[in-house]
Amino acid sequence: MKLQQRMNRRALTLGALAVSGALALTACGSDDTGTTTDSSATTGAASSIKCDDAKGQLLADGSSAQKNAIDAWVKEFSTACGVQINYKGGGSGAGVTAFTQGTVAFAGSDSALKPEEVTASKAVCTGGQAIDLPMVGGPIAVGYNVPGVDNLVLDATTIAKIFDSKITNWNDAAIKALNPDATLPDLKIQAFHRSDESGTTDNFTKYLIAATPDNWKYEGGKAWQAKGGQSASGSSGVAAQVKQTSGAISYMELSYAKDGINAASLDTGAAAPVEATVPNATAAIAAAKVVGTGSDLALQLDYATKADGAYPITLVTYEIVCDKGNKADTLPATKAFLTYIASEDGQKILADAGYAPMPTDIITKVRTTIAGLS
Repeated sequence: MKLQQRMNRRALTLGALAVSGALALTACGSDDTGTTTDSSATTGAASSIKCDDAKGQLLADGSSAQKNAIDAWVKEFSTACGVQINYKGGGSGAGVTAFTQGTVAFAGSDSALKPEEVTASKAVCTGGQAIDLPMVGGPIAVGYNVPGVDNLVLDATTIAKIFDSKITNWNDAAIKALNPDATLPDLKIQAFHRSDESGTTDNFTKYLIAATPDNWKYEGGKAWQAKGGQSASGSSGVAAQVKQTSGAISYMELSYAKDGINAASLDTGAAAPVEATVPNATAAIAAAKVVGTGSDLALQLDYATKADGAYPITLVTYEIVCDKGNKADTLPATKAFLTYIASEDGQKILADAGYAPMPTDIITKVRTTIAGLS
């Protein structure tokens, strides 16, 4: 196990360097346009932000999974451009609803828009419709709090049974079989799921449906459907419950799995269990296919991958915006902010915050699409 950890740490370092190199190459062909910021901009990332005519404030809502990334971006952008951005982070469902009701300039969602949501968006996107722009990637960690267990391996079948209340104790034979060297306590499992409509829930259950369909019979979606367990609101909510509850387990974006929360490695059928890391998530996302049409860049992920070093429980957070018909008073700021977060500097922030930057070919398409927003 220690040898495997050293190998994984080396892979993490090499993966991060590869991602940084790819992003640097991408920047050479960036479609970012506009004037540079004024002299009030700070040095570093903020100094390269192009504010154009951005002004005023932006209201936004949606994915709590990307909240930590949004906060980091907003700090840099607001310093450079003086625009106030209020991102509520109330969950993907709330974000999409707010957008289709016309109360926010853009929304974040960990699930691509449904046809009925696109239809609803036409009422607020004059002459256009809402589109999905993949901007933030990352692993959905299976975070746990089990005293004395720092390295835990789980597989799809075991995870499904835990969250379907069919495995209820940490010393269950199925968990022992995956962790022969661990000292598993006689401790009740406290499984937490999201109480709000969540794209993280959608992606987590898509993984279970794809990887172990015989053990997860639910349809999936943003709303939790399995019986039993306990619930909390938002990624921060389930993370807080796991941190303070002995025997707890939940699913959350990797940046929330810290300070007393360990993340399980997954036995996917690959040569070795796969850790929840940024490079391993990037490896899985790189195999995604663009299935959106026109300006929409919705992706199809392979949740059942068995490729070595590919972590399958991943999510991609989309920024949702009108392709045409954005409100005139918020378009300049919205476009400038999206241009920044899709830029080389914007994407660099992600890895430092525990997120996965978008692969080069995908983010290049995003930049082109943002340049054409109207």
